[in-house]
Amino acid sequence: MKGAKSKGAAKAETKLAVKSKGAEKPAPKGRKSKPAKDPNKPKRAPSAFFVFMGEFRKEFNEKNPKNKSVAAVGKAAGERWKSLSESDKAPYVAKATKLKGEYNKAIAAYNKGESTAAAKKAAPAAKEEDDDDEESDKSKSEINDEDDDEGSDEDEDDDE
Repeated sequence: MKGAKSKGAAKAETKLAVKSKGAEKPAPKGRKSKPAKDPNKPKRAPSAFFVFMGEFRKEFNEKNPKNKSVAAVGKAAGERWKSLSESDKAPYVAKATKLKGEYNKAIAAYNKGESTAAAKKAAPAAKEEDDDDEESDKSKSEINDEDDDEGSDEDEDDDE
């Protein structure tokens, strides 16, 4: 019985086999993956502090060119922001309000574009039939200008 395995060795092999099977388990079924972020989506408008931070960062880096610490810049900006009066903060608040208004317009246009993109996917055959009647962001005068350009010398070169 020299070649026989002991009971302890057999148990160790079965335990190892069980562990390796457990390592190959797929992700839980209940979890859903997050949808990918849309790179075309507009970024949120910065707050008044972040508008201030953009200007302060330039000043701070000019005064302290050897400073590589982001934390030091943030800490100095926070202290300075707290020391500013409401009247000193007013230009930053006004600029932040203006940027927020622009963001709201951009996000509304983005959301409107998203709904039309879904409609285009749903009915691609209908769009292919009438290419001339497509709705676009161009005004009628711009479309007419393009029609005038089609009759230019470039088209004559394409026919040759």
